[in-house]
Amino acid sequence: MSEFVHTEVRQGVGMITLARPKALNALNLDMVRALLGTLHQWQADPSIAAVALRGSDKNGPFGQFCAGGDIRFFHEAALAGNPALEDFFTEEYALNHLTHHLGKPFIAFLDGIVYGGGMGLCQGASHRLVTANTKMAMPETLIGLFADVGGGYFLSRCPGASGAWLAMTGQAIPAAHAIALGLADHWIDAAQQQAAWNALPALPDFEAATLQAWIAKHAPAHMPVYEAGAEGAQIDKHFSQPTVAAIFASLQADPDPWAQATLAGLRKRSPLMLHVALEHVRRAAGMTLAEDLRMERDMVRHCFHAAHLGRSGAATDTVEGIRALVVDKDQQPRWNPSRIEDVQPDMVAPFFASPWPAFAHPLKDLA
Repeated sequence: MSEFVHTEVRQGVGMITLARPKALNALNLDMVRALLGTLHQWQADPSIAAVALRGSDKNGPFGQFCAGGDIRFFHEAALAGNPALEDFFTEEYALNHLTHHLGKPFIAFLDGIVYGGGMGLCQGASHRLVTANTKMAMPETLIGLFADVGGGYFLSRCPGASGAWLAMTGQAIPAAHAIALGLADHWIDAAQQQAAWNALPALPDFEAATLQAWIAKHAPAHMPVYEAGAEGAQIDKHFSQPTVAAIFASLQADPDPWAQATLAGLRKRSPLMLHVALEHVRRAAGMTLAEDLRMERDMVRHCFHAAHLGRSGAATDTVEGIRALVVDKDQQPRWNPSRIEDVQPDMVAPFFASPWPAFAHPLKDLA
């Protein structure tokens, strides 16, 4: 078990606290294994009626949920050729799949940062509770990666072109917007989270009506409502374009400040991975979660070992993006190619080719 994952069982409720506040609860391999092992055990245990999950900050429980995977580890492992990097993604994606298939109520308290791997942890929850502090994002293109952890599956099911927008831009959205996009379920006052958490073990059962009454008791009388308005129309207009080049051209031709700011943000992302990220979300729209996670496992192998481009380790956009963002912190990634116009189809398509035959795929047993 990980020192950063605290678990307890109280009156039939399995309760998990992510406790790595100095890293905003970023997931390392030990944490993934602790979570996966615990949830497998609780799934099979008939005495566990429900599961609750929360994060923590330096002041204690809640405050932050999870900032994603431990990208410093990704960088170090990739440069060292550490096989634990492969284990991390295989086991994290298995964990993502399990959270969607627990077969019992799963309540996630999503206070604060919910990025990347944090989204993968919570999107399978039956009750996703957000607060005024919640910020959700899939920011992977900023580090030369793509919206993984099942992101293809849950982003492609967002309304309109919002999933493609989130996958490409990595835009952080607040609670009301997350609810509107189907990425969260209920609003709760941050100050009410501890009381709501403590009340769970006292519930007489975990039927839908009982949980709804529990939510109503701890939710505010009035909650903010996201009105898509002009922003929603802009997202659909631009991000429904057929290609990355067409999206850029559409934004470029729009003088609206929102369009120009969005275009400027996209120009900071990996051109190659913008193409991969868009193709990923569009392919995943017709897939089951298991199929998407298997595809993502293929893709992430190519992110660190892009054999078709003759690149591995530091030569990949993924390792270079992490270097620029969190290692050297120069914010000057040297993307290759450096322009979206120079990304060719034969650079993108191999990301979706599996390096394993179906019978040997590391996630072959996902149903």
